[in-house]
Amino acid sequence: MRTVELLCSPRLDAAVRAVWARLAAAGLPSLARNTHPTNRPHLTLAAVDGFPPGAEHRLAGLFDAALPVPVTLERVVVLDGSAPLVWLVRPTPALTALHAAVWDVLADAEGQRPWHAPGAWVPHLSLALRFRNADLRMARAVAGGQRPTGAFTAARSYDGTDRTVTPLARLR
Repeated sequence: MRTVELLCSPRLDAAVRAVWARLAAAGLPSLARNTHPTNRPHLTLAAVDGFPPGAEHRLAGLFDAALPVPVTLERVVVLDGSAPLVWLVRPTPALTALHAAVWDVLADAEGQRPWHAPGAWVPHLSLALRFRNADLRMARAVAGGQRPTGAFTAARSYDGTDRTVTPLARLR
């Protein structure tokens, strides 16, 4: 599987990592416990089995033209299904347009994950992968009521087969 992800500005990255750390310190599930070097706060725009020919180059051009994209985080929720604890991302027109453009580039990709598709996508930054609704109140208290702002300043692709990342746009 290959993903297309946006990476956070240093200030936003630090805010998310601080919540990861506070969740872990409170004994709650947290991505702070994932010590793999590729683990970092990110917004997934798409996930597919593989990129069609030329897609990586087209995505890099798209991101080089579009980034940085301002971002504001909203409330902390548990998503249905696989039950991740997430910080919702406000879907601005610029972010929504970039998401749609990524899907245009990947229109011919095999194995598109439908939960990332336009119309179904819930933009978010993950805080924990397995979370119980019963712990949501405590998680919100630990996360605090702040609504951090920042920007998405770079893009990458994660390859789930070999657990490596490929930059898709330079850091700004």
